[in-house]
Amino acid sequence: MIPLHKNLKGRVAVVTGGSGVLCSEMAKELSRHGINIAIIGRNLEKAQSVAEEINQSGGVAISVEADVLNRSSLEKAKEFIVDQFGKVNILINGAGGNHTDAITDTETYSLDISRKSFFDLTEEGFTKVFNTNFLGAFLASQVFGPELIKSEAPTIVNISSMSAYAPMTKVPAYSAAKAAINNLTMWMAVYFAPVGLRVNAIAPGFFLTTQNRGLLIDKNGEYTERSRKILRGTPMRRFGKPKDLLGTILWLVDEEYSGFVTGVTVPVDGGFLAFSGV
Repeated sequence: MIPLHKNLKGRVAVVTGGSGVLCSEMAKELSRHGINIAIIGRNLEKAQSVAEEINQSGGVAISVEADVLNRSSLEKAKEFIVDQFGKVNILINGAGGNHTDAITDTETYSLDISRKSFFDLTEEGFTKVFNTNFLGAFLASQVFGPELIKSEAPTIVNISSMSAYAPMTKVPAYSAAKAAINNLTMWMAVYFAPVGLRVNAIAPGFFLTTQNRGLLIDKNGEYTERSRKILRGTPMRRFGKPKDLLGTILWLVDEEYSGFVTGVTVPVDGGFLAFSGV
């Protein structure tokens, strides 16, 4: 078990997408270190489930229904959170995901017109995926930023992806959005450095989540060819587990450990990014 970061006790973390597989585990771990947690999600029932689990474990958490693409709902969420906790020290921009309308059927172009190609992707689907993964982080940062700046040791952690560095096949909107997240992370880090707001990102390698399970596990519960490609390209030869992210998130939010770190995206990927394939 990770040793407690006692200086984090009493701080407040807002986690968008906090009911997801990865961010819910981050929220639970932050709570174990004494951080009060606000789980933001479009599905209030799912957000409540995570908050209740934290509370039952002895932590302090609330759930808030909000859409990261709706500034008004984010503003209402901020007012509620500040009313409950009085401040915000940490923002984790974890809301994201993909959609079938922004995914091609094949990795490269095929003359088979029965397969969904780049030309069949809808503007609505592409825009929704890009906005959820990028614009949502931008809007949440704008809304919660003023509260962060007023608080002790403020920090933003964005969630990137391996696809930010070299785009994964089939998912152009998601890949473009995550590349934009890396760029925004650096831009914001420079912009807010004079007022002490640190901005960093985590780029998880390949983890089995609700969003990507259909691409990685077939109907028989076996690895797909895409999964086998990923594992061949991952020197540690396994998918990540949510607990693999916890040390990194704690390092980034604790200024005693990373107080001079801002503008970086940290890969947590089992060596995927470092491996050339030969």
